[in-house]
Amino acid sequence: MISEQFPALIIVFPLIMALLINVVGWWKKGLCFYMALLAISASFISSLGILKTVINKGTIHYRLGNWEPPWGIEYVVDHLNAFILVIVSFVSLVVTIYSKKSIEKEIPEKIPQFYTVFTLLMMGLLGITITGDAFNLYVLLEIASLASYGLIAMGDDKAPLASFNYLIMGTIGACFYLLGVGYLYIVTGSLNMANLSQLLPELYQSKAVIVAFAFFLVGVSIKMALFPLHVWLPDAYTHAPSTVSAFVASTMTKVGAYVMIRVMFTIFKPYFAIEIIPATTILGWVAVAAMMFGCILAIAQSDLKRMLSYILIAEVGYIVLGISVANRMGMTGAILHILNDAFMMACLFLVAGAIMYKIDTRDISQFRHLHRKMPFTMAAFTIAALSVIGIPPTCGFFSKWYLILGAIDAQQWVFAAALVLSSLLSAVVFFRVIENVYFEGSRGQAPIEAELHTGQGFKGSSENELSNPRTLEPSNPVFDEAPLSMLVPIYIMVAGILLLGVFSGKIISTIIQFAVPEGF
Repeated sequence: MISEQFPALIIVFPLIMALLINVVGWWKKGLCFYMALLAISASFISSLGILKTVINKGTIHYRLGNWEPPWGIEYVVDHLNAFILVIVSFVSLVVTIYSKKSIEKEIPEKIPQFYTVFTLLMMGLLGITITGDAFNLYVLLEIASLASYGLIAMGDDKAPLASFNYLIMGTIGACFYLLGVGYLYIVTGSLNMANLSQLLPELYQSKAVIVAFAFFLVGVSIKMALFPLHVWLPDAYTHAPSTVSAFVASTMTKVGAYVMIRVMFTIFKPYFAIEIIPATTILGWVAVAAMMFGCILAIAQSDLKRMLSYILIAEVGYIVLGISVANRMGMTGAILHILNDAFMMACLFLVAGAIMYKIDTRDISQFRHLHRKMPFTMAAFTIAALSVIGIPPTCGFFSKWYLILGAIDAQQWVFAAALVLSSLLSAVVFFRVIENVYFEGSRGQAPIEAELHTGQGFKGSSENELSNPRTLEPSNPVFDEAPLSMLVPIYIMVAGILLLGVFSGKIISTIIQFAVPEGF
């Protein structure tokens, strides 16, 4: 009986717990973390139960209040959104475990508010994913957006302005989506996605339907930060608290990609976006621009979190490129990359938070010899970086491989070349960090010379040694890793990056091949 209620519990339990966290926080804020952890654990267990049911029995139809669709709101869970539910809830759980020490240091006075809004954000993202009602999706989209605005505003001194800019762009995106829903309701009288997919084919030549589709795409593109509608993302993710950056970077853009797939290939039939409107062609070239722009701008950054934010823009381009080639291979790569990128971005931003926790800087030039002080943290960063570049056997290689195969199958040679070139640019981006961390090189020469003049930071300080710099060795920094409660979540993500690569074939054959929309 409980398993039958999982589609409701996955939303209701964190919603109720979020309200309780805020109340209990007035009395004892130390309990807030554990209450949030309980709520998110319950959602993760529910998502696993939902995925198991979908794999064994097929699509789940859950009617809220027992009202029949299209009059009532229906939760519809197939392989695609069951897969996304597990991704979002698992990442939420890992980031929550990580958050305790990080939040206690960065915003100790806002712990109850943080966990209240954090739980609401997770609930909103899960609701967006599970609902089968177009208007209900808008409501949950706004819940998630408002929660993310509040979380980002809790960051450093520049965070309120970054959050305000995000609010402006996010509101515009939500309005575009709502206008799309309104146009479809005018012409069909329905908000149920399954019902819309049956009613719309006869209306594909209607200007209202075409405009609604355009509104949907623009609104979702803003929400998922697709170039050139990405302008809110770098500042927001850079100045947010470390835990927030890790969570929103690994989940919000992925849920946005899911909504794009759902709108383009479920509410509308695939041939509408491919033949009637050349949406897939336009998206393909926009995705190429996103990959190039994101990687090139990332090279120019000295702030680690800002660099990762631009990498994320490129990663959104990868997913959209897989959607745009509109074939089974490309769609498989896009869905697999949603999973892989969630793990890669979470790992990288969690590492950035751990570095901030220990040395209180995001400046890449200040990372010299950091591998001696934080060897496990930097090893995790290196593995995640190799995955973003696409080095086997990490998971990033396999999703990129399917994306390239999809581009080749569609005879989009420019897209295939762009995928390879962007991977090379990603290698340049991450080697800058790895060089500063592990190698002295030319970047390390200036600090060495400065220390020579002061006679500090070296073993031995005799006049003979100072006159011969080659005999000098930097003193070993004291080993000072991140707390275990932060390091374990980081390595859970590292393990995921490696295991997802090894078992990518199994994931595709068990889930993703059934998650690819009909018509491919």
